[in-house]
Amino acid sequence: MSEPLTTPGEGFHPHLHDTATPPGTPLRTRLHHIRADALDGDTAQTGGMRRFAAVSGRTVGSEKLWMGQTHVAPATSSSDHHHGESETAIYIVSGHPEFVFVDDSGPRPEEIRLRTSPGDYIFVPPFVPHREENPDPAAEAVVVIARSTQEAIVVNLPQLYALPAAEA
Repeated sequence: MSEPLTTPGEGFHPHLHDTATPPGTPLRTRLHHIRADALDGDTAQTGGMRRFAAVSGRTVGSEKLWMGQTHVAPATSSSDHHHGESETAIYIVSGHPEFVFVDDSGPRPEEIRLRTSPGDYIFVPPFVPHREENPDPAAEAVVVIARSTQEAIVVNLPQLYALPAAEA
Protein backbone atom coordinates (compact mmCIF):
# COMPACT_ATOMS: atom_id res chain seq x y z
CA MET A 1 0.00 0.00 0.00
CA SER A 2 1.52 3.32 -1.03
CA GLU A 3 1.39 6.42 1.10
CA PRO A 4 -0.74 9.37 -0.04
CA LEU A 5 0.89 12.22 -1.97
CA THR A 6 2.41 14.92 0.17
CA THR A 7 1.19 18.47 0.26
CA PRO A 8 3.28 21.53 1.06
CA GLY A 9 3.99 21.71 4.77
CA GLU A 10 3.53 18.02 5.53
CA GLY A 11 6.17 15.43 6.28
CA PHE A 12 9.83 16.30 6.42
CA HIS A 13 9.34 20.03 7.05
CA PRO A 14 6.11 20.29 9.07
CA HIS A 15 6.88 23.94 9.89
CA LEU A 16 6.53 24.89 6.19
CA HIS A 17 2.93 25.66 5.38
CA ASP A 18 1.01 26.52 2.21
CA THR A 19 2.27 30.08 2.37
CA ALA A 20 4.75 31.39 -0.17
CA THR A 21 8.43 31.42 0.69
CA PRO A 22 9.05 34.62 2.68
CA PRO A 23 11.19 37.25 0.92
CA GLY A 24 14.87 36.66 1.54
CA THR A 25 14.44 32.93 2.30
CA PRO A 26 16.82 31.04 0.05
CA LEU A 27 15.44 28.21 -2.08
CA ARG A 28 18.33 26.05 -0.91
CA THR A 29 17.14 25.66 2.71
CA ARG A 30 14.38 23.16 2.01
CA LEU A 31 13.36 20.18 -0.09
CA HIS A 32 11.36 20.82 -3.26
CA HIS A 33 8.64 18.56 -4.66
CA ILE A 34 8.15 19.09 -8.38
CA ARG A 35 4.95 17.43 -9.51
CA ALA A 36 4.71 15.91 -12.99
CA ASP A 37 2.12 18.50 -14.03
CA ALA A 38 4.37 21.38 -12.92
CA LEU A 39 7.31 20.84 -15.30
CA ASP A 40 8.60 24.01 -16.96
CA GLY A 41 8.50 23.95 -20.78
CA ASP A 42 10.36 27.26 -21.09
CA THR A 43 13.75 25.62 -21.78
CA ALA A 44 16.30 25.52 -24.58
CA GLN A 45 14.82 23.43 -27.38
CA THR A 46 15.97 21.35 -30.32
CA GLY A 47 13.79 20.63 -33.33
CA GLY A 48 11.87 17.33 -33.02
CA MET A 49 11.94 17.32 -29.20
CA ARG A 50 10.18 18.96 -26.26
CA ARG A 51 12.22 19.55 -23.10
CA PHE A 52 10.67 20.18 -19.68
CA ALA A 53 12.68 21.33 -16.65
CA ALA A 54 11.96 19.87 -13.23
CA VAL A 55 15.10 20.84 -11.31
CA SER A 56 16.91 23.99 -12.46
CA GLY A 57 18.23 27.28 -11.17
CA ARG A 58 14.92 28.92 -12.00
CA THR A 59 12.60 26.24 -10.61
CA VAL A 60 14.34 25.33 -7.34
CA GLY A 61 17.54 27.38 -7.14
CA SER A 62 19.94 24.58 -8.12
CA GLU A 63 23.47 25.75 -8.89
CA LYS A 64 25.17 22.69 -10.38
CA LEU A 65 22.40 20.43 -11.66
CA TRP A 66 19.61 20.43 -14.25
CA MET A 67 17.08 17.62 -14.47
CA GLY A 68 13.98 17.19 -16.55
CA GLN A 69 12.17 15.23 -19.24
CA THR A 70 12.49 15.13 -23.00
CA HIS A 71 9.73 13.88 -25.26
CA VAL A 72 10.55 12.78 -28.82
CA ALA A 73 7.50 12.53 -31.08
CA PRO A 74 6.81 9.34 -33.07
CA ALA A 75 8.79 8.91 -36.30
CA THR A 76 10.97 11.96 -35.75
CA SER A 77 14.56 13.02 -35.14
CA SER A 78 15.97 15.86 -33.12
CA SER A 79 18.23 18.41 -34.71
CA ASP A 80 21.94 17.71 -34.41
CA HIS A 81 23.19 19.38 -31.23
CA HIS A 82 25.50 19.24 -28.21
CA HIS A 83 25.16 20.38 -24.59
CA GLY A 84 28.25 22.56 -24.20
CA GLU A 85 30.17 21.96 -21.00
CA SER A 86 27.40 19.80 -19.50
CA GLU A 87 27.84 16.14 -18.78
CA THR A 88 24.46 14.58 -19.59
CA ALA A 89 22.96 11.38 -18.20
CA ILE A 90 19.81 10.00 -19.84
CA TYR A 91 17.39 7.39 -18.47
CA ILE A 92 14.94 5.81 -20.91
CA VAL A 93 11.40 5.86 -19.44
CA SER A 94 9.39 4.71 -22.46
CA GLY A 95 9.85 3.92 -26.12
CA HIS A 96 12.99 2.89 -27.93
CA PRO A 97 14.82 6.10 -28.78
CA GLU A 98 18.08 5.88 -30.71
CA PHE A 99 21.09 8.08 -30.04
CA VAL A 100 23.37 8.86 -32.98
CA PHE A 101 26.92 10.24 -32.83
CA VAL A 102 30.12 10.05 -34.87
CA ASP A 103 33.09 8.02 -33.64
CA ASP A 104 36.15 9.61 -35.22
CA SER A 105 38.73 7.61 -33.25
CA GLY A 106 39.49 5.30 -36.22
CA PRO A 107 40.94 5.96 -39.65
CA ARG A 108 37.54 7.17 -40.95
CA PRO A 109 34.65 8.76 -39.05
CA GLU A 110 31.86 6.25 -38.42
CA GLU A 111 28.27 7.05 -37.51
CA ILE A 112 27.24 5.04 -34.44
CA ARG A 113 23.62 4.35 -33.51
CA LEU A 114 22.77 3.30 -29.93
CA ARG A 115 19.36 1.56 -29.81
CA THR A 116 17.79 1.73 -26.35
CA SER A 117 14.93 0.26 -24.32
CA PRO A 118 13.12 1.39 -21.15
CA GLY A 119 15.45 1.13 -18.16
CA ASP A 120 18.62 1.82 -20.22
CA TYR A 121 20.97 4.74 -19.54
CA ILE A 122 23.06 6.86 -21.92
CA PHE A 123 25.98 9.13 -20.99
CA VAL A 124 26.81 12.09 -23.25
CA PRO A 125 30.18 13.77 -22.54
CA PRO A 126 30.52 17.57 -22.89
CA PHE A 127 30.56 19.04 -26.41
CA VAL A 128 29.83 15.69 -28.17
CA PRO A 129 27.54 16.29 -31.18
CA HIS A 130 24.60 13.88 -31.32
CA ARG A 131 20.92 13.54 -32.10
CA GLU A 132 18.00 11.55 -30.73
CA GLU A 133 15.65 9.65 -33.01
CA ASN A 134 12.37 7.91 -32.36
CA PRO A 135 11.78 5.35 -35.12
CA ASP A 136 8.43 4.20 -33.68
CA PRO A 137 5.66 5.40 -36.01
CA ALA A 138 3.01 5.54 -33.26
CA ALA A 139 4.49 6.03 -29.77
CA GLU A 140 6.31 8.99 -28.22
CA ALA A 141 9.66 8.26 -26.53
CA VAL A 142 10.19 9.80 -23.07
CA VAL A 143 13.53 10.13 -21.29
CA VAL A 144 14.67 11.71 -18.02
CA ILE A 145 17.79 13.86 -18.32
CA ALA A 146 20.25 15.06 -15.69
CA ARG A 147 22.97 17.57 -16.52
CA SER A 148 25.98 18.79 -14.58
CA THR A 149 25.07 22.43 -15.20
CA GLN A 150 22.09 24.06 -13.55
CA GLU A 151 20.44 24.97 -16.85
CA ALA A 152 19.78 23.01 -20.05
CA ILE A 153 22.53 24.07 -22.45
CA VAL A 154 21.62 23.22 -26.04
CA VAL A 155 23.79 24.21 -29.01
CA ASN A 156 22.02 23.33 -32.27
CA LEU A 157 24.35 22.39 -35.13
CA PRO A 158 23.98 22.44 -38.93
CA GLN A 159 25.11 18.79 -39.11
CA LEU A 160 26.28 15.94 -36.87
CA TYR A 161 29.94 16.41 -37.71
CA ALA A 162 32.15 18.31 -40.12
CA LEU A 163 33.25 16.37 -43.18
CA PRO A 164 36.94 16.59 -44.09
CA ALA A 165 37.59 19.19 -46.82
CA ALA A 166 38.19 16.45 -49.46
CA GLU A 167 34.69 14.96 -48.86
CA ALA A 168 32.77 18.25 -48.48
